[in-house]
Amino acid sequence: MTATLSIRINKELQDLLEQTSKRTGKPKSDLVREALQRQLDIESFRQVRKSILPFAEAEGILTENDVWRDIS
Repeated sequence: MTATLSIRINKELQDLLEQTSKRTGKPKSDLVREALQRQLDIESFRQVRKSILPFAEAEGILTENDVWRDIS
């Protein structure tokens, strides 16, 4: 199933989208769809991270180095 979404964008974003479409040969709709999917994935990751952060902190895992130390 697909749906149509209409959005307003400013001229600067419109120009950038057009330039990127021409440079990559990808339709603007594909570029917008991919960008939206990436943003939603990032937001999903942030939510998961936020929910597990208290457990990691309780185990002393505060930095990326702590993670690498524990898995190495």
